[in-house]
Amino acid sequence: MLINNGGNLSKEYFIAYLKLIMSSRKCTLEKAKEITFERLFQKDKKTLGNISFERFTNAYEGLKEEGK
Repeated sequence: MLINNGGNLSKEYFIAYLKLIMSSRKCTLEKAKEITFERLFQKDKKTLGNISFERFTNAYEGLKEEGK
C-alpha cells in the first residue's frame, strides 16, 4: 500500500487498517498494532509524523475500549 508521507492519516484510516489486519490474519488487536507499527511506521513513530502517530494511538485505544 502506497502512503503519501505529506498528508496526515486519519483515526478512521487506522481503525479500518487495524480491523483489516485482525480479520485477514485472525489475530488480536495487540498483534495487529504491532504489525501496523512495523509495516506503516517501520518501527519509528516519526516516520509518518506526530499527528499520524497520535491518530494511530487513538485508533488503537478506541478499539481497545470497544473490546471491553
